[in-house]
Amino acid sequence: MLCPTPDARLCDTHGRPYFLWDCDVTLSQLKEYLHGPDDDRRSYWLAKVMRQAKPDDAIVIAGVDEMRRLWPRIERSLGRARDFWAWYLDWTRDAR
Repeated sequence: MLCPTPDARLCDTHGRPYFLWDCDVTLSQLKEYLHGPDDDRRSYWLAKVMRQAKPDDAIVIAGVDEMRRLWPRIERSLGRARDFWAWYLDWTRDAR
């Protein structure tokens, strides 16, 4: 069962998610980047979310199917989070 951050605590007063502390991007901009047509851009932002957000928030915002689809592009950019996400995506593969 997922326990994502409540909407009231997810973003600051300017609409920036807590996990994008290093850039000035709102949640709505992030969602545009994650759903845009450019897989390179999607991969960049997806990896950033998977590295910096609480896993439950990353799953809700980006979706496991998209994580799996872009895995070959993002796994090298996940740093210390890579092992967790590799395990999680494998563990949940047949859970649908």
